[in-house]
Amino acid sequence: MKRRQLVLVAAGMPLALRTAWAHHGWSSFDQDRPIYLEGKVVQSRWQNPHVELDIEVPAGLKVPADLRQRPLPAQSAPVDGAGLLAKTTVPRRTDRKWELELAPLTRMQAWRIPEVKVGDTVSAVGFTHKDEAGDPVMRVEFLYLGNNVYGLRSSPA
Repeated sequence: MKRRQLVLVAAGMPLALRTAWAHHGWSSFDQDRPIYLEGKVVQSRWQNPHVELDIEVPAGLKVPADLRQRPLPAQSAPVDGAGLLAKTTVPRRTDRKWELELAPLTRMQAWRIPEVKVGDTVSAVGFTHKDEAGDPVMRVEFLYLGNNVYGLRSSPA
């Protein structure tokens, strides 16, 4: 390999490693403790391997009183949505900025989710890392946009 090619490969490694680290499955998330987040979108990355939103969470966040009664969409995967909503809490950590990991673009399109823009308000139920360790990241199970709710574990049923 020529020296120039080696330099280019070495220069690209940090980006490749970050992308590989960012794309992970459900196993690193605590699926026994669903959390609720809401806030204003401050950054939107409509891309693969999955859509990502950064939101600014208001101080004093609480689980909405009506969350357990909210209707949920039918999904192709078996998800106990009512059970998840019944045990949803707010995070123990107090970070004001969170990254929401949504679904791949193909699944977002299957749900016909409009592209979320900076300034939009969203809310979500999902999972963060076990023991809430690491960065403030939520893997979103249910995304609420306006009067619509989307189940992101699988495609619509």
